[in-house]
Parts: sequence; C-alpha cells; structure tokens
Amino acid sequence: MPSLTLRPGHKAVLAYYESLAAFTALGAEHESAVRSAFATLLEVAAKPFGWKFVPEFSMRVKGGKRIQLDGVLMDVFRLQHGHWEAKDSDDDLNKEIRKKIDLGYPTANLLFWKPDRAVLYQHGNKVADEPLDQPTALLSILAKFLEFAPEAIAEWEAAVAHFKDIIPTLGKALAAILKKARKENPKYEAAFKGFVTVCRGSLNPNLAEAAVEEMLVQHLLTERILRKIFDIENFRERNVIAADIEKVIATLDARNFHRGDFLKALDPFYKAIETAAETFTDFTEKQKFLNIVYERFFEGFAVKQADVLGVVYTPQPLVQFMIASVGHVLGEHPFGSRARCAGYRTCAR
Repeated sequence: MPSLTLRPGHKAVLAYYESLAAFTALGAEHESAVRSAFATLLEVAAKPFGWKFVPEFSMRVKGGKRIQLDGVLMDVFRLQHGHWEAKDSDDDLNKEIRKKIDLGYPTANLLFWKPDRAVLYQHGNKVADEPLDQPTALLSILAKFLEFAPEAIAEWEAAVAHFKDIIPTLGKALAAILKKARKENPKYEAAFKGFVTVCRGSLNPNLAEAAVEEMLVQHLLTERILRKIFDIENFRERNVIAADIEKVIATLDARNFHRGDFLKALDPFYKAIETAAETFTDFTEKQKFLNIVYERFFEGFAVKQADVLGVVYTPQPLVQFMIASVGHVLGEHPFGSRARCAGYRTCAR
C-alpha cells in the first residue's frame, strides 16, 4: 500500500497555502473558490496511489436518494477509495457534517474540509479533527485519509495482484480440456457442433469453431460473477445463450472435468469481486465496475477473440437504447407482437 509522499515543503503544499492566501486577499472566500485549492492538492497527493480525483461526483446512496459529493478518489476499476465534502470559512462545519450524514453521505472514508479545519470519518466514526493552519496537521489528516484501505477494497487489490497471471493460465488449461473432450467424448462433440450451428445461424455464418470454444471458456469462468453480483441465481436458465452453453457443458464427462473442482482455485478471486461490488450502492456504478473487470479479465487470456466477438460487458445505456428502439419499432409495426412489447419501457429503466 503506498503512503503519502508529500512533505511540508513540497511545492504542492506551499501552493495550497498560497492559493488560500490569494483568495483571502481578493475577498473570494466562498466555497466554490476556496475548495479549488484543496482539490488541486488532493489530486497531487492521490496520484502515487494510482487514483484519480473526480470532482462533483453524483451517486445514489441507500434508499435510492441521489447526492453530489465535491470529490471522490477513484481507481481504474471505479472503486471509490475516499469521499470529500468542502465548505467555506463561514460555514458551521459541525452543523454541515450532521446535515450531510443525515442525508446518507457515505462515511466509510469521508473527509469534511474548510480552509481552517478538517474532520475525517471512517467506518462511520469520527477519527480525526485537525486545524489546518500548519502543514504538519494538514498532512497528518491527509495521510489518514489517503492511506486508509476499506477491507473490501484491500482484498480486491490483493486478489488482482495475485490472480492476474493465474487467470490466463486457467483459461488456457480449460480451453485445452474442451479441445480434448471433442476428440474423446462423442456426446460433447455432437453438442458442441450443434451449438456452433446455432451461433452461426444467429451471430455470424463464418464464425470459427475456435471462437465458439472461447465463448464456452468465457462462460465457465465468468458465469458465477454475473450470477452473484446481480443476485440472479437462475441466471443460467433465464439467459438464452447461457442456457444453450450449459447444455453443451452438461455433456462433459465428470471423470475428465468437474466444474467446481476446476474453478476452486479462483474462489478467492470470485469472492473478492463479489465483495468489492457490494461497496457500490448505485446499480449503474456496479455495472461499470463489472464492465472493467471483464475487460481486464480478458487482457491476459483471450485478447484477440474478445475483440472479434465483442466479449465485453455491454454498458447499460446501450442496452436501454436497444430495448427502447426495438419497442418503438414494434409499436409502429406491431407484427402481431404489440402485447408482448407492452412492458419494454419498464425493462429499459
């Protein structure tokens, strides 16, 4: 885990105090002005951690209420490492803190700031309250804020580091098992050929068998992720393609391949994904997280096939557009199916 690299004499720290002094001299001490000084400092401080400072971040909290934070620290997987809320010198910070917490602001790692004071909440409790007239106090609370690692995110980062090389190896091993099964298991070969025919008829008449094998591997390695993250225990039955793939997989000889045993090595990785996904209260953000996981997942295993097949998690806005478009066409040209499309607007939400 990285640590704060800034020191009292660092140019970013000096620039922070100089900026606040300049705002005071100009009489521009309202929140939208003074917070820019701390936002700049926070962006510099977060960079060694590999995080991006995102200002004016809108998110849903428990209960479905939408809030807008002054800033959030986010990593490449869109996991949120810390939240920031700014006030100006004239604000009663204690009163503002109570107001924001009552609105449902996340207090896992939330820093409240005003030019002369900062208050830090972690795990729902106040853990620091510092005057900011001295650089040492500023850097002390900033270090507590940046170096804090929520358990779910810490587990996820450890899992990514550990499994980034294991996943491609397992994927290739699984592909080899399926190739061998085609030679040794007539029942599996027949089921596979039938699925290839379905895919060519539905997706692309020139689809190679190797591409279909990649689809099977992808499904076997990621089915649990979709099922668990979105709490769809009957995902295999409800998804038409998944159901067809499961029929093919069912023909594999248990003596040569046992799904549970083979994927057991990835169990900690799956659990880390599931736990990290639970940190999102906004369903859309959870979908974006899964999309990035998919893309990173295939970087080391099926890069070419993923690109050819479009093996990525389809973003929600695109799905909404597709559903709404189909609904509109069927509304204009019912083809006897208007009733079946009556609920498309609900589905598109």
